[in-house]
Amino acid sequence: MTITTDRATEAVRTYASYAKPLWQRVILTREFAVIALLVAVFVYSTNEVQAFSGPLTIYYLLLDVVPILLIALPMTMIIITGEIDLSVASVVGLSAVLVGDLHQNGWSIPAAAVAAIVVGIVCGAFNGFLIAYVGLPSLAVTIGTLALYRGLAVGILGTTAVTDFPEKWTDLAKDKIGDSSYPVVIIPFIVLAIIFVILLHFTAFGRGVFDIGLNDEAAHFSGVNVARTKLILFVLAGAVSAFAGVYYALRFGSVRGDTATGMELKVIAAVLLGGVSIFGGRGALHGVIAGVLLIGVLSSALRLETVTDNVINIIIGSLLVISVMSTSFLSVVTRATTGIKKRGSKSPDERQQLASAHTEGKNE
Repeated sequence: MTITTDRATEAVRTYASYAKPLWQRVILTREFAVIALLVAVFVYSTNEVQAFSGPLTIYYLLLDVVPILLIALPMTMIIITGEIDLSVASVVGLSAVLVGDLHQNGWSIPAAAVAAIVVGIVCGAFNGFLIAYVGLPSLAVTIGTLALYRGLAVGILGTTAVTDFPEKWTDLAKDKIGDSSYPVVIIPFIVLAIIFVILLHFTAFGRGVFDIGLNDEAAHFSGVNVARTKLILFVLAGAVSAFAGVYYALRFGSVRGDTATGMELKVIAAVLLGGVSIFGGRGALHGVIAGVLLIGVLSSALRLETVTDNVINIIIGSLLVISVMSTSFLSVVTRATTGIKKRGSKSPDERQQLASAHTEGKNE
């Protein structure tokens, strides 16, 4: 028995996101909205805040946001999978403390930095193993390891601080690129950003990250090694956080057990503000980078206007809440407009038949 089908009646299968023109797919996105807001805030601050327009402001702004920019790269991929890592700031503090303590005990700065990054990789692997292979929730695991790694940092130094870093290394951490107002540390960030962009958006591994965030069980049956992918992401987060800790120690020339406390909240806020869905499955690194810079520019401009930190936190928190709510709002609007289009696309005959059927049902 053969079944014939009329090709004219077959449904045309297309990806909904590609049904729109290219300019709509580029401009009508949360990432583009964050970039536009960043440009608007930067232009306004440059014109209205006199102290902000100087080259030193850009220099110190970048010095301050580089650690958050670095950690936001792997954090973006982790949140896209539907997980979270709250221990990144404690890894920053632990690695910074290790650099200071090992240097006090006769290690060179490069050797101490390598050891600190190795410890960061171990910390990330421990998180990843508990989450990916033991099956524990990432929120609970990383809250616990946040306290664990912070406790180790405090235990190593106690209440003392390390301040005797070699001047050539502290100067390097704060050095500029030639005569520009851009610090040298922006170079490793650009290199890492390119690597993470390629990894997330142009490789099979990155497609697997998005698949896990949409449905990890479906991703598993489609061939994605879910556990290994999550383990790799947490290892990357540990390594990058440790590198940020090394920079943090050299940039300030002083470390304590409570170094970088609270940084994880700034990173997560910037990632969510940059368009990454807290539920996983959606996000882009260019939006995250713009989100980090937006928070940095806004905070810097407001401080120059003598606005208190409490007010700055309220403003940034409000932006974050609005950005999270916008996802649900846009989904409701999209579903409503799609339903209107479907009803409007019915032919007059179809609408008349539906109306007649409705009338007959009432008469019966």
